[in-house]
Amino acid sequence: MASGRSKTLLGLAASVTACELVGGIGALASSRGITDWYPTLRKPRFTPPGWIFGPVWTALYAAIGVAAFLVGRRGMGERDTRRALGLFGIQLTLNGLWSPAFFGLRSPKAGLAVIIALWLALAATIAAFARVSRPAALLMLPYLAWSSFAAALNGAIWRLNR
Repeated sequence: MASGRSKTLLGLAASVTACELVGGIGALASSRGITDWYPTLRKPRFTPPGWIFGPVWTALYAAIGVAAFLVGRRGMGERDTRRALGLFGIQLTLNGLWSPAFFGLRSPKAGLAVIIALWLALAATIAAFARVSRPAALLMLPYLAWSSFAAALNGAIWRLNR
């Protein structure tokens, strides 16, 4: 039987891995569009180099995995915990849907619709996390900042390519 520390580490690893898998699925959904469609789009001046997205998202998925773990270990018997993790699941699902919408459908407009919904769900998740675990809510803030930037970038790409 695993010790309490082993169970904690296993739970943390599972939470981070689940979030990283969402990122991996998004990367797979993006791969073709990144190479043959995205380069043809007009982009704003503030578009970062392509190589930056992988490391940033990898770090963000790890941080949000830790945040979800911190909330989850409070116990599913708590209403605030269930609500916070429910919202987390919604925003993570929307995160996973963005790449297929933007790259898979080759539609900045569809991507923009998804990222706006994601941003709203993410803000609600952070508020719910703050009621359960302040450190968890703080771990989500870089994700909110990057998602805000990504939404601005997505919106500018949509505007430039209508």
